Amino acid sequence: MIRVLLAEDQGMMRGALSLLLGLEEDIEVVAEAATGDQVLPQALATNPDIAVLDIEMPGRSGLEAAADVRRALPACRILIVTTFGRPGYLRRAMEAGASGFLVKDGPVEQLAAAIRRVLAGEQVIDPGLAAAALRSGPNPLTDRERELLAAAADGATVSDLATRLHLSESTVRNYLSSAIQKTGTRNRIEAVRAATEHGWL
Repeated sequence: MIRVLLAEDQGMMRGALSLLLGLEEDIEVVAEAATGDQVLPQALATNPDIAVLDIEMPGRSGLEAAADVRRALPACRILIVTTFGRPGYLRRAMEAGASGFLVKDGPVEQLAAAIRRVLAGEQVIDPGLAAAALRSGPNPLTDRERELLAAAADGATVSDLATRLHLSESTVRNYLSSAIQKTGTRNRIEAVRAATEHGWL
């Protein structure tokens, strides 16, 4: 049996996926997680063969949880399944050690087949997303620029950001200016939107 950890914050979706995967003769869902923070403890408790992770979850993101699991349980394969087919997410998922990346609009049979293929050592990537990732190129933002844009997403002022991140206001302005330039936008609101749409945040 293929032992699966399933992480999805929407209860109805998680329940449906668990039920449908459970109908496969060779797949058993041994653990479920509703938040990113629950993924590693559940993985350590059940030692799954593969972790099927959503990206956007409360607590830690699926990408952060993927990196946690890969460090703690290197033999556990990671398959990202998300609503958000953003090229930057694909790149970040591969960097976190994922072996597969699917967009949720496919049939459950596709997910079951992907689980088997990933366990057999293949990389399984949504073809449309792979093409988009190649077209969009790498994430141009540094970690600090990403941190500043993510913090600025709630409309915080430069002063607020400086206090929150323990930086000077001039340093905050420099990072935001650089991020705006790299995203080809006119202001930080547009920069946040562009970075989010590309999956860079």
